[in-house]
Parts: sequence; structure tokens; C-alpha cells
Amino acid sequence: MGHAAGQRRRAARRPAGTGGVSGARFCRACGAALETLPLAGRLRLVCAAGCGHVEWNNPLPVVAALVERDGRIVLARNAAWAEGTFGLISGFLEAGESPEDAVAREVAEELGLVAEAVALIGVYPFERRNEVIIAYHVVAAGEIVLNEELAEVRLIDPEKLRAWDFGTGLAVRDWLARQASARG
Repeated sequence: MGHAAGQRRRAARRPAGTGGVSGARFCRACGAALETLPLAGRLRLVCAAGCGHVEWNNPLPVVAALVERDGRIVLARNAAWAEGTFGLISGFLEAGESPEDAVAREVAEELGLVAEAVALIGVYPFERRNEVIIAYHVVAAGEIVLNEELAEVRLIDPEKLRAWDFGTGLAVRDWLARQASARG
């Protein structure tokens, strides 16, 4: 949920009519204005001064953890979210960090739990935030201690868990389907 807190938001804003290019206005390389031009089959923001810089607007990698502790699933409510809104633990990868290490770190930072097993659920586009979600099932141990990003958690029996139709909910859907298939 680290990315949802707004503390480290880096997802680009998409101005209307630019085909999903970032909301940057100035060149990161030389400081000149950017202009929208067709390049590589899409509209891109390109340095108007001709230094060669292009804002590619690549999606940011985010990890998400479907955390299982003592046989129950941990759903968390970010402090910035409305009452009753819960989701998976998630956050950005740090430079030089593997996705597996990142998801274990996020679970430790946000819940105070130790990841004992980490298994990939899947990879999901989240175009609304210009992110790619790499979702894991994380079996964790310890006592839950919330960090400042979280307001509360709920422990849900797996058979009562329900998926939602966007973002990390797609990973919940796939995990639930695998659980049902494994039960026969």
C-alpha cells in the first residue's frame, strides 16, 4: 500500500489528447520545453530544443502482497483511504532490489511481519496509474504492527475473501482460482 499513500507517488499524469504521454513540461536533460510529436508509433513528449531527450512514460513496477498469516489473509486500509476500503499491501521497487525482496520489505515495513515464503501470483497492468503490478502470495509470521501509512487491517478467512475487478484485485481473483483448483 506504500504507493497508495501518496508519499512516493511518481505515476505520470496524462494530459488529454496525448495518447498517454506523461505530464512533464520540461526536458529532464536540458530544461527546455517539451513538445508532443509522433515517435515510435505514439505521441511522445520530445525536447523542443533538439537535445534528443524523449519522455517515454514507461510504467512503474509495483509489488503487491496477498499476505497470509496463521491461515488468514491480511487486508489493510491505507490511512488516506475512506472507511471500509481495504486492499493488499503494495509499494514501489527500490533501485537494485528484486521484486521478491521488495515485496518482503513492504510486508515488513507496513505490517511488521517477516516473510517466510514468497510465491508469484502474476503480473498485471494497472493503466490508470501507469504501473505494472507484480503480485505475490506471501506467507508471513509475527505480530502485526502497523506503520504510519496504514489505519487498520482485517484478517479474512480465505473462503470469505472476494476479488475486486481492478488493480490488485486481479491477483486476488487468480489466487482464489488456484486455491479452488487445488481443493479439487
